[in-house]
Amino acid sequence: MAECDWDTVTVLRKKGSAAQSKSKQAIISAQRKGDAVETSKKWAAGQNKQHLVTKNTAKLDRETEELSHQRVPLEVGKVIQQGRQNKGLTQKDLATKINEKPQIIAEYECGKAIPNNQVMGKIERAIGLKLRGKEIGMPLDSAPKTK
Repeated sequence: MAECDWDTVTVLRKKGSAAQSKSKQAIISAQRKGDAVETSKKWAAGQNKQHLVTKNTAKLDRETEELSHQRVPLEVGKVIQQGRQNKGLTQKDLATKINEKPQIIAEYECGKAIPNNQVMGKIERAIGLKLRGKEIGMPLDSAPKTK
């Protein structure tokens, strides 16, 4: 501890901000002094846009059939509706039970929803019927378990 000098003070100063070094005045003064100045123009700087044409974009352009997401089959929607009605639940009650919006239950029953395994699992447990696989409409208890 004897070698510590508590009276020494060190002051650190910044040499200048990046904004100052990029200003027109800073560039001109650096050129006058003879310092090396590197300038480069950035493409699409400050626009946050990405207009890159990739192979996938060209492939999609050449595609003749209309691409769309797979929807829940109407058969599954009918099973959800029957299971819900057998339990005496409304769409709103079922949605509250599985912590989802009533609109999601309506979309699943109409066959307009894009299938989500987490939501399907919640609905299966709530109504007690299988909605995925080959045993659609079977009770969860009698569905064969796979290991």
